[in-house]
Amino acid sequence: MKNKLYGLIGRTLGHSWSLPIHHALGCPTYRLIELEPDALPAFLSRGDIGGLNVTMPYKKAVLPYCDWVDEYAAEIGSVNTLARGADGKLRAWNTDAPGFRYMARLAGISFRGKKVVILGSGGASLSVQAEVRREGPREMVVVSRDGENRYDNLARHADADILVNATPVGMYPGNGAAPLDLTVFPALSGVLDLIYNPRRTALILQAEALGIPCSDGLPMLVSQAAASESLFFGTEISEESQFHVLSCLRQDRTNLVLIGMPGCGKSVVGHALAQLTGREAVDIDARIVRRAGKSIPEIFASDGEDAFRALEREETANAGQETGKILITGGGVVKDERNYASLKQNGRIYHLLRDLSRLPKNGRPLSQSTPPEQLWAEREPLYRRFRDAAVDNNGDISGTAEIIWNEFCAHAGD
Repeated sequence: MKNKLYGLIGRTLGHSWSLPIHHALGCPTYRLIELEPDALPAFLSRGDIGGLNVTMPYKKAVLPYCDWVDEYAAEIGSVNTLARGADGKLRAWNTDAPGFRYMARLAGISFRGKKVVILGSGGASLSVQAEVRREGPREMVVVSRDGENRYDNLARHADADILVNATPVGMYPGNGAAPLDLTVFPALSGVLDLIYNPRRTALILQAEALGIPCSDGLPMLVSQAAASESLFFGTEISEESQFHVLSCLRQDRTNLVLIGMPGCGKSVVGHALAQLTGREAVDIDARIVRRAGKSIPEIFASDGEDAFRALEREETANAGQETGKILITGGGVVKDERNYASLKQNGRIYHLLRDLSRLPKNGRPLSQSTPPEQLWAEREPLYRRFRDAAVDNNGDISGTAEIIWNEFCAHAGD
């Protein structure tokens, strides 16, 4: 490893999570290397290359510079792993394909005898196609913007069993976008999205809402990284080790989100959690105040509740794109269903419960004008809809924070 170059090459890598994965798998010098297309030939001629992973848009472009290409990778027509041997030759493999196999197996999804629709025709799609083909599908359909199977004629494949998204639609920073509406395929029994940031794309959130077994792309990313490391260093990485890295990364990157009635203690519990965990606490109401240049009561008084809710929706969407944070929401965030996707895409949501008689009203416009019993009656079903877990907050604040953190550690890595 000494004096050798290890890393990921691509054009834009700000979204990548490869660094912590490879560091956890045992390559501390692994780095991200952004290259423009005209820089690729000279870079690949470097003699100090130890091992490289390759991402968009270079999975096909690197092939002419390789001295040897693995037979399965050549069949796929796309590579994501390069290593220079002691003889100076640059060798290439495709570990995306077995990574995708691991991802599907972990989700309990099989392609044998199924009709599989794959969105996208790029390098990632080629790996998916190869693995689906190996398993023996009833039919495999590749959808692209042009050609026989396009996004405007998908209804002809309404009998699809499995959908795979191999496009970047919905990937950070384009959170919230979806390549299609899953109801086009009423018979679906599985949805796989190769995107891993955010954890739950709009496609995955819809699959969860419809009760369809699904997976994001993080298991594939971890598995292909482990396979690459094995090729770099000649050592096998067990599935147990891979799963441990996957679980730790999920927990580390998942937001801890607090919702609840105005005055239920979200801010104090959030800051107690920040002190307990070392995570940053993000107060969405505070962001709204900074942006508007006036307090929340002043926003309500001068602009009205609708204007406040619009600001709240935008700031909730911004905060929800972040990872590994503690998000403190306003009491009415649940009034807009769109906020659920923003909070859930990267988060685990905790509903703080406090006796209505203990809820303060100062500085809370709606609490001052509406009895707490009425607010609770209106919002309780909405809190129930948003939450992953409910936590009593009538006792000690530090105790509440510890209960939430223990629950989070037990489930955020799932």
